[in-house]
Amino acid sequence: MSVSHWLSAARPKTLPLALTSIVTGSCLAYTHQQFSWSVSILALLTATLLQILSNLANDYGDAQQGTDNQDRLGPTRAIQSGEITAKQMRNAMVLCSLLSLSAGLTLILTSLTTLVDIGIFLGLGVLAIFCAIAYTVGKKPYGYIGLGDLSVYVFFGLLGVGGTFYLHTNTLSADLFLPATATGLLAVAVLNVNNMRDIDNDRAFGKTTMAVRMGLAKAKHYHALLVLTAWLAYFIFVFNNHFSPVSLLLTSLILVPSLLHLRSINRATDSLAIAPLMAGVVKLALIANLLFSLAIIV
Repeated sequence: MSVSHWLSAARPKTLPLALTSIVTGSCLAYTHQQFSWSVSILALLTATLLQILSNLANDYGDAQQGTDNQDRLGPTRAIQSGEITAKQMRNAMVLCSLLSLSAGLTLILTSLTTLVDIGIFLGLGVLAIFCAIAYTVGKKPYGYIGLGDLSVYVFFGLLGVGGTFYLHTNTLSADLFLPATATGLLAVAVLNVNNMRDIDNDRAFGKTTMAVRMGLAKAKHYHALLVLTAWLAYFIFVFNNHFSPVSLLLTSLILVPSLLHLRSINRATDSLAIAPLMAGVVKLALIANLLFSLAIIV
């Protein structure tokens, strides 16, 4: 076992997903003249630790469930390869949970002043840790019954964007729903590509993801709906709140990588052809987020 094995287990290529909701929420706060670097940095640290925890838990949980095996098309997991034992992974999960809780508590105490707000956000933090683990770990992991998409939408979208905005401003507004939905749907799109890639193996081992429920053809249609609805939500928000030629142009540009990605998905005839597209959908989520963030602050 080496540092490289732990870095691989943390799956650094997925970590941009932890940044998108924080960047979006922070930029929205900036447009309200209420932005704090300390809040942004602590939120990024907390989100990154939670993402790593989720990745470690997925490695552990899928190994326990038997889903990680020689037939799986994704990158070889740490426990599957034998480089890290199940006990070592459990210990790493405990450590990462404690680090996530510490970073989150520091963020909360730095940002909030009322006991009610502190209590609510502490509860949300504990819930986030629980959901990161329970996705694949336990007797009835919710990722195995098709609830992963909903969880990702809520935590990477509604709570990620809305919560970050609140930590900056101590207020909420109804129009946050559109960018929060867009960011969440793109995170769901990343999960959906992962699930389309693993559809055959997941079906064989009883992991009933949305892709398994729908089948590959309908999962591709679902994917197009996720990506295009995300763009539409971004565009409507900018049109209504930050109307300018430059802002509309930047938001419209999100369509370019979106359509290119969807073309690649449409051309993929099986799960094997889906596998190389994982990196592309993560880049799409990051590019879309950055273009939207630029659109609202220029």
